[in-house]
Amino acid sequence: MGRSNDPTRFRPRIVEPLIPDEVTGEELEKTARAELLSLSADNAKVVSRHLVCVGIFIDSDPERAYLHGMAAAHHAGRLAVARETAGYAAYRAGKYEVALRELRAAHRISGDVSTWPVMADCERGLGRPEKALEMAGSPEVSKLDKPEEIEMRIVASGARRDLGQLDAAVITLTCRELKTENAEWSVRLRYAYADALAAAGRPAEAREWFAKCAQLDVDDSTDALERSEASL
Repeated sequence: MGRSNDPTRFRPRIVEPLIPDEVTGEELEKTARAELLSLSADNAKVVSRHLVCVGIFIDSDPERAYLHGMAAAHHAGRLAVARETAGYAAYRAGKYEVALRELRAAHRISGDVSTWPVMADCERGLGRPEKALEMAGSPEVSKLDKPEEIEMRIVASGARRDLGQLDAAVITLTCRELKTENAEWSVRLRYAYADALAAAGRPAEAREWFAKCAQLDVDDSTDALERSEASL
């Protein structure tokens, strides 16, 4: 037999995290389940249940979600949905090297660039802000949808701050989208911009933008209101 170039073939066996009995795998969205059709029925069920568990635990127990993500990738290493989910779970657990590996694999399999900002942020997490900025200037960015494009701006601004380029961090986020009030990313963009202004030593402008952020943050998902009223 010839050698396989699939790196997942050489992965060590893993101890699988316990899947709650009530999780059937049917909870997985249809597009993700469709990707699993190339697997055997038994394997597809195991993978789908692990993928569902990632969604269940990723906010409350990121480490547990990570274990489920890695189990899914172990069973379905050739499928983008498994590798991408494992990558996101690793990212949320702060395991940036693993996250990069899994997200790169998913990108190779599917060609999808939507994970580009997360991959760039992983580079930041690994202490490589220059690499994050290189990704922010790559051709793939032009293919991003608006939410991912905004996220890429935020990551690039953070990379500038990592390098001590505080004014450049502000400039990176100075865009017409700051005027947008009804998009899913509006609060996050305004908060990042206000935070960059504060870091750059521009407290009056920072308070103004924290206040503008607070106007949109009806769920109190940030501390923008408090920061708009504080001495920065």
